[in-house]
Amino acid sequence: MVETLSSMSEPAPEPRVLELAQGGVSLLLDTTGPGVPRALYWGAHLAPYSGDGAAYWQADRAAGLLAGLADGLDTAGSLMPTQLSGWFGRPLLAGHREGEHHPVRFTRSGPITAGPPANSPAGPGSAVAFEAVDELAGLRLRTEIEMTAPGVLRMRHTLVNTEQSSYTLDRLSCALPLPAQAAEILDFTGGWAKERSPQRAPLRDGVWVRENRRGRTGFDAGLLVVGTPGFGFGQGQVWAVHAAWSGNHVHYVEAQPDGQVVLAAGELLEPGEIRLGPDQAYQSPWVYLAHADEGLDGLSRRLHASLRARPAHPGSPRPLTLNTWEAVYFRHDEDTMLHLADVAAKTGVERFVVDDGWFLGRRSDNAGLGDWYVDPAVWPNGLHRIARHVKDLGMQFGLWFEPEMANPDSDLLREHPDWLLADPRRLPREQRNQHVLDLARPEVYAYLLERIGSLVAEYAIDYIKWDHNRDVAAPVHEGVPGVHAHTLAVYRLMDELRSRHPGLEIESCSSGGARADLGVLEHTDRVWGSDNIDPLSRQRIQRWTGLMLPPELIGSHVGTSPAHTTGRASRLSLRCATALFCHAGIEADLSGWALADLERMASWAVLYKELRGLLHGGDVVRVDHPDPAAWVHGVVSPARDRAVFAYVQLDASTGDRTAPIRLPGLDPEREYVLEALPAASAPEASWPRWAAAPEPVPLTGVALGRIGVPAPALANTPGEAFVFTATAVAGS
Repeated sequence: MVETLSSMSEPAPEPRVLELAQGGVSLLLDTTGPGVPRALYWGAHLAPYSGDGAAYWQADRAAGLLAGLADGLDTAGSLMPTQLSGWFGRPLLAGHREGEHHPVRFTRSGPITAGPPANSPAGPGSAVAFEAVDELAGLRLRTEIEMTAPGVLRMRHTLVNTEQSSYTLDRLSCALPLPAQAAEILDFTGGWAKERSPQRAPLRDGVWVRENRRGRTGFDAGLLVVGTPGFGFGQGQVWAVHAAWSGNHVHYVEAQPDGQVVLAAGELLEPGEIRLGPDQAYQSPWVYLAHADEGLDGLSRRLHASLRARPAHPGSPRPLTLNTWEAVYFRHDEDTMLHLADVAAKTGVERFVVDDGWFLGRRSDNAGLGDWYVDPAVWPNGLHRIARHVKDLGMQFGLWFEPEMANPDSDLLREHPDWLLADPRRLPREQRNQHVLDLARPEVYAYLLERIGSLVAEYAIDYIKWDHNRDVAAPVHEGVPGVHAHTLAVYRLMDELRSRHPGLEIESCSSGGARADLGVLEHTDRVWGSDNIDPLSRQRIQRWTGLMLPPELIGSHVGTSPAHTTGRASRLSLRCATALFCHAGIEADLSGWALADLERMASWAVLYKELRGLLHGGDVVRVDHPDPAAWVHGVVSPARDRAVFAYVQLDASTGDRTAPIRLPGLDPEREYVLEALPAASAPEASWPRWAAAPEPVPLTGVALGRIGVPAPALANTPGEAFVFTATAVAGS
């Protein structure tokens, strides 16, 4: 078959430009002609030319835009570029059939649909979808693009094999083009207890790629951000991408010498993992793409607002939680737990979670994992007494599981050694004395559903801490790489448990924060930010985890001193100030604390409950503070009538005084009074004079944002915090 160019005498097709616009962001798609649409523009809303929604531009305006972008337009911006269309970068689609190869070129096979998304878990907004085919290659492609009301895009592809021979899919990613001014990269590295450590680099020709093959999201996963040079929290244009997937994935930005730049992400498929038989389909994960003209804080505002608009977003006040891990570790004892529950309730705790160590043979991490039966040697009454006691005290009851794992020293693996996600002839090296179960096997799935569901029903469990403490190495399911099938099975199991037990909440924990992504958050209610609750470490982890996730979705607890993970001593005030700004809790044996510390914790619990409506519904702000030894961050209410801020002294400043504290996000025309919060602040002797004044002096929002107020006297006192509110004066 020989393809020929169209006759030059044919009339040019009528220019058609479709705009998807929401929340101050626009995506322009050139839908002229029969090919896959091309993205002409992705950035700030093009008002006053358009309003929110999906609509075609008038023909004359579309023609003018296309004429102005004529150079190279035939190759730039395609939502599925190929070498046949002039793209010589990393392919978005790659695959093969045995014994034949056809370069791919898709042609649209029907109309483009546009309108509100149908039953989208992302909430209200606008959507477009189209289908395209390549009959010679035997493939059909469906592309869906949704824009949430706050202006965050999400995109996915579905590929169908239309031939009788099987098609092996190697890659299917989603991408959008970036403008020339996007010239600096921010992404993250990390490890256990060091999640999401930022790193920046200039964008150069070539590919900046982060590939994850650990079978879970990873300690370094989050957003890949590209922006104008020097962008910060409050300034610069930024574009970001995130694959909403809890298995292997890839994020990358690619710049070609001809000026084309794409930002892309998708699932990372191992060789042979996806083989499509006749009429079988593969659906990619959703890939989220976000833009802001107001720096990283603008990016967070859109992402946080989008997550909060989801129908399934947690709607009740986030309970103050006590988790027993660092209180007792594996030393489970019924009387000890009952007493700890008493102290917790008096302190103001609302949810009590029994962590690892309650099930058969679990006296250490060497044995028992997978045997989900209450150990009568430790809990002779089962969990009935502790569960009933916790409920009688007015608290919710939670329990720890690690469903996807098993110890070799367990009844489960002694009876079912073939249940592992592995080649039985070549087991991977053990991590934390455990292996990964293959949840895509029906019998494994059924066992876990029965065991966990039975316990949830028997003990009226309100909350599951769902852990995942090792990488998924060399996974094999039915003779092929198994991460894809396993991840989908995990999602199904979570959904089935929540469907059978309405009101059940699930926390995603994975050696701390190694499964914190927008895919798992469609099936869970929060993530555990990190196993590291040393407050100095947690300040950094929470700052960058919170770039994508709002505070109510990040668990953060007040622990003991010195910290379990780092051995570093810290003041209780800093621990309280750090946990306050997330979904707060406690990770300590309160029964051994001094009375003064317990009283402070009770005051802090009252403060958290008073502020959580603001903290979990407001706009997060982070100050580009000139002193690198001190951080300033806060949350401003949507009405901008109240805010809470924290000044955190991470290290000793080079000078005796640090710069004034600027407070962004307030209404510039209103007046505010500031009030210190002793329950989460350093001793009063270090407070600035304005905080100790008997009558606070009102200051305008513009003065607080541009000039600021004096900082506390903490420049030589690292490891301290000062927390305060800003409240608008009535009538201002």
